[in-house]
Amino acid sequence: MNVLSDNFAMFREGFVGTVELTVLSALLALVVGILIAAFRVSPVPALRIFGSTWVTLLLNTPLVLLFLAVTLGLPALGLKGWDSFWLAVMALGSYTSAFVCEAIRSGINAVPVGQAEAARSIGMTFNQTLGQIVLPQATRTAVPPLGSLMIALAKNTTIASSFNVTELGSVQKTLNADSGYNIFVIFLWIAICYVVITFAISGLFRLLESRLAVAR
Repeated sequence: MNVLSDNFAMFREGFVGTVELTVLSALLALVVGILIAAFRVSPVPALRIFGSTWVTLLLNTPLVLLFLAVTLGLPALGLKGWDSFWLAVMALGSYTSAFVCEAIRSGINAVPVGQAEAARSIGMTFNQTLGQIVLPQATRTAVPPLGSLMIALAKNTTIASSFNVTELGSVQKTLNADSGYNIFVIFLWIAICYVVITFAISGLFRLLESRLAVAR
């Protein structure tokens, strides 16, 4: 039996679920990561402390433990009614945001200090300097590591299969339970799906890097 043709609808649903989970988690990670990076270089001590605490906690917390904290902890705090998919987005996006923050902060540190000082000397505020001078240049430096982080995020989505989220990992578990299919063939098709996703992410970030390099 051909596992792909026999279960094409299941593969399609799992593939789409993985793509949606990756894209939404990546958007959350980028927004939160950039915000936390701004906190970490902020002149306000409270924001720097918050940013450092966020990064330290998430960088040193296993992703599975974070999933448990989100899926079990939030309902225990009274935040019930959340779909398991969105809880997975929250866990993956928050976890990846710490790594995005460090990539962006490294890019910020690569920008010559004199540029920020020149911006302040003409009356620009911290927010203006960061948004108009520093971050645009930092982004160019941060694009390659961000691409690697997004690829890692796509592969990390498999953890969501253990929390009732439909994606490629859950497809593999379901088909593995059916003794009529060869487990190695199932693994091969799942691996091909992930290769397609990671190649698409890699190509997108190579294109982005090329565009930013031309604009430099």
